[in-house]
Amino acid sequence: MAATLRQLIRRLPVLLAWSGILPVLLPLLPGLWQVLAPGLSLGAWQALLQDARFPKALASTLFSATASTLLALGLACWLLLLAYPGAYWERLQRRLPLLLAFPHAAFAIGLGFLFAPSGWLARLFAAIAGTDSPPAWVTVQDPYALSLTLVLALKESAFLLWVLMTLLLRHDFRQQLILARTLGYSRRQAVTAILLPQLLPRLGWPLLAVFAYGLSVVDMALILGPTTPPTLAVLGSHWFVDPDPERQATASALALLLLLLPGLASLAGRLALRCHTLKRQSPDGVRRPSRQQLRPYTAYWLLILPGWAALLLLGLWSLAQHWFFPALLPAFTLSGWQQADLVPLLETLRLGSLAVLMALPLTLLWLEWGPGRQGWLYVPLILPALPLAVAQYQVLLPLQLDHTLPGVVWSHLAWVLPYMILVLSSTYRAFDARYLLAARVLGLPHWQACLRIKWPMLLRPILAAMAVGFAVSVAQYLPTLFAGGGRFETVTTEAVALSAGGNRRTLAIQALLQALLPLAGFALASATGQLYSRRRRGLR
Repeated sequence: MAATLRQLIRRLPVLLAWSGILPVLLPLLPGLWQVLAPGLSLGAWQALLQDARFPKALASTLFSATASTLLALGLACWLLLLAYPGAYWERLQRRLPLLLAFPHAAFAIGLGFLFAPSGWLARLFAAIAGTDSPPAWVTVQDPYALSLTLVLALKESAFLLWVLMTLLLRHDFRQQLILARTLGYSRRQAVTAILLPQLLPRLGWPLLAVFAYGLSVVDMALILGPTTPPTLAVLGSHWFVDPDPERQATASALALLLLLLPGLASLAGRLALRCHTLKRQSPDGVRRPSRQQLRPYTAYWLLILPGWAALLLLGLWSLAQHWFFPALLPAFTLSGWQQADLVPLLETLRLGSLAVLMALPLTLLWLEWGPGRQGWLYVPLILPALPLAVAQYQVLLPLQLDHTLPGVVWSHLAWVLPYMILVLSSTYRAFDARYLLAARVLGLPHWQACLRIKWPMLLRPILAAMAVGFAVSVAQYLPTLFAGGGRFETVTTEAVALSAGGNRRTLAIQALLQALLPLAGFALASATGQLYSRRRRGLR
């Protein structure tokens, strides 16, 4: 009996890890079945295919998702070619968390203020040309989804760069590049013939996640995407809340289509990679001189500048009393901030803090006592968000947890938890196990060794993972909308609602709050880590 009790105590952390993870992700399976089952009928597919808006919506969705993924990949590889290794690559590593923390909706609104027909670039053009009316161009919500594609590519290139930086830290790519350069190969030859053939196969899952996000993005599509008709995800979000059962069945067929498209894209990507590998010949030994190329700082500012421009324009519009075309600067006032509704801010803080505090122990338990292979945890990141958000609502509805705080927090955990595990896993696996071994030799149980030694030594990456989880929670639009039933007003839902029409100053204030919250989370994490390691030399 005593031996059985000791074994149970030893297995308790493992049981806690599984019992914490499974309630977050496992209920999505029956929820997905309830969402997709009506779409398996022939009538639902006929209604979907016969809808007059479907062909154009499908074309714009496929174009924006595919083109933004390829552009993001091209931009990330181009930055790698120009900046790695070097001082600007190190700067990118330090600035990248801030770009990743910039919410998609706020980023889209800020760049909308820049590229719109009456935006700042049009004002600058009018000042140079001496005109008093906005130019007759369509740069936002264009029918071809060009603006949505461009902004998606700029935002997702930061994510792919973060993945590339993680891969470059794990392997000896720097030494390979240096060796190729010493043998006389140009920088372009060394990167394209040595680094990229090794890196591209490892980018399969991240690229699939970027493509799936482009398929199902709703907040950015409402802000920048076409409206006649909108993208498939926007159509599906409208159809799912329609009380007509036939329309909901059509939405289920559309959700099934959104789930099938990433699989088809994965097969196409594998086929393209295989064809490229077969056609790629061995290096012929010919040293080709480098072409004249841009400086690394050009690539650095190409990635950094759009984020700063979006943030600056959000700040200017939040302080604008009036800003008539073609004035380059507004008349400033603080009345917008004095009258600002801070309820969405407080609601966002509450939801994000609860989601992170619940995800943190689950993350640590899973990384310490969970199984080695955990790829299935990242399924919510590589599947379109629309069917998953509706599946969560289907799970909450019979439990009477829809429109409740626990239901909304649980809906956020499906994305917050995988991202926190993903961010922390590489650093966690690289921890020197000899510290734990020494603690065990001195008589500490495993959990006490983690609590007193391992986790305090990993405090900085743990805080960074918490900041990322908070940023992910702040950016959630569809889960908050469906699980909350419109009763939970966050800065994200308010910013998207205001983008459809309304006071630009109020829109800028909510979008700026959405952008500043994750930045404040990262600043707090950095300050806490520095304060903790101030008197601990080994943690600096």
